[in-house]
Amino acid sequence: MLRLNRPTPEDLREVARRRGGEEPTFARLGASLLGEAVDGYVHDDASVVLGHGDATFDAARTVVRRFGAQRGAGIQVADGAEVRPGAAVAMAAPLPLGWILAVCRVVEVVDEPDRYGFSYVTLPLHPEEGEEAFLVERGAAGEVRFRVVAWSRARWWPARLAGPVARRLQVRALRRYLTAVQEAVA
Repeated sequence: MLRLNRPTPEDLREVARRRGGEEPTFARLGASLLGEAVDGYVHDDASVVLGHGDATFDAARTVVRRFGAQRGAGIQVADGAEVRPGAAVAMAAPLPLGWILAVCRVVEVVDEPDRYGFSYVTLPLHPEEGEEAFLVERGAAGEVRFRVVAWSRARWWPARLAGPVARRLQVRALRRYLTAVQEAVA
């Protein structure tokens, strides 16, 4: 749904409440965390080194758990959104003119000693269809990385019509996710 004005926190909570129970538009739930190939979808997998050690890992985990990648990228996330399986997350992304509303559902949460993150799947009120994972990973040498893995394709006709422009906006959002977490942890 396109809007000319920025939605209020109440608007986003209401969108999550009304639209959060709808069926996902992507059938391969878990593909982003499992690394499965999904034909017909664009695959993104990008990461950035955040630093080393427990303090960096813990800080990055907190940022990701609070939707810091999205918020730091300029996306408005509904107040009270939770990283827990089944939780609906309503967001508003700025466009050159106006805002686009999108709703996703958290599919899975990974909470391991050296890996934390979650994946969410698109619901019908989203211009794309697919799944995206946001992961903090710590290697054997203590290096901490933030990684985003996604499978997506345009769903709404305006997104399909926009083609390369829509893809550039997606890539820009991905880069902003990486930068947002990197800056929050620095």
